[in-house]
Amino acid sequence: MYLKHSLTSDKKQRPYQQPLILAVEDNDDNLLLMGYALESLGCRFICQSDSINTLVVAKEYQPNLIMLDILLPSINGIEMVRYLKQEPLTCHIPVVAVTALASKDDRDRIFKAGFDAYLSKPYMIDELEVVINRLLCPQLEIYLA
Repeated sequence: MYLKHSLTSDKKQRPYQQPLILAVEDNDDNLLLMGYALESLGCRFICQSDSINTLVVAKEYQPNLIMLDILLPSINGIEMVRYLKQEPLTCHIPVVAVTALASKDDRDRIFKAGFDAYLSKPYMIDELEVVINRLLCPQLEIYLA
């Protein structure tokens, strides 16, 4: 797990709060790409390559959003979102499923489990931006670059 702060130039100061996003993905390449995408959108992020400590990290850091892979070893994303939504400290945090599971049945199961949004891999940065803006802007008045 690591916390990454996005960089801003001295010329372009951001007058708003940058959202903190917890990204949980077991594939290192996908996690790296997700990090680059979040950074390009002006987000701070915490990366985790396993789901074992996701609940602890979410409770401690209180991210604005959680991006959660479904096919994770040990505790899969479906089980993890249920834990997150049952915990009083994390139940308010929007959770986005980021997965290669793309059938209608998979999507239905994902939303039924408690996810707030769904991104099918591979996704485009503009799709990620739309999801983040839809879930965060109304409640936090965050405006991404």
